[in-house]
Amino acid sequence: MRILVSNDDGIHAPGLKILEKVARSLSKDVWVVAPEFEQSGASHSLTLTMPLRLRKINARKYAVRGTPTDCVMMAMHEIFKDKKPDLLLSGINRGANLGEDVTYSGTVAVAMEGSLLGVPSIALSQCFQHGHPVKWATAEHHAPKVIKKLIKSGWPKGTLININFPDVTADKVIGVEVVPQGQRDLTDLLLDARVDARGVPYYWIGFRRQKSKSKRHTDLGATEYGAISVTPLQLDLTHDASMKALKTALR
Repeated sequence: MRILVSNDDGIHAPGLKILEKVARSLSKDVWVVAPEFEQSGASHSLTLTMPLRLRKINARKYAVRGTPTDCVMMAMHEIFKDKKPDLLLSGINRGANLGEDVTYSGTVAVAMEGSLLGVPSIALSQCFQHGHPVKWATAEHHAPKVIKKLIKSGWPKGTLININFPDVTADKVIGVEVVPQGQRDLTDLLLDARVDARGVPYYWIGFRRQKSKSKRHTDLGATEYGAISVTPLQLDLTHDASMKALKTALR
């Protein structure tokens, strides 16, 4: 099995090194194509106004000066000319990708692009609390078993799998739960306005560090309770329930 590993945290990210290790526990044919620099929040964007630079690190590892989606496209169309990958793994992201995070996430976008190109794709993220060490060992311990079960089961084309590991030690994980997306309280968005040395205003986008209770049987609720959340996401964004009403209204 040929496995492509990528991320949005960049080629030097600790989560990428752990995912390489996880991938090598599943196969000897592991390739890494990841962004040269961190691209968190890049979502499913492409680089269209600048050239892409591909840096070869070793025979099966490359860095791309571009977005996470650029990395998948470069891998599929430039690097893998002889044999396409059988599986794409994205992450392991430093921080959760839960609820509406998936629409911003470069980690999830890697898996989106893989799915669009016909490769079974999984996004993996490790939840953590700011100010505390990231519990990478939790994802490293549980990921291989979860991935093996997913491969054995399979999932439909046009669908990707989004996995989030809870912010607990590996032995405290209460199980694996297949759950839908939850929804955050978006009032936690923070726009930090500042002024530079020349008197010109500039801004940082961030989030207030506040805890909120989520619905139990969602990705947010599952990870809060110490479970690994597994959520299948579809690329077809059509809202079928609205189709009939809109057809009638727009006759």
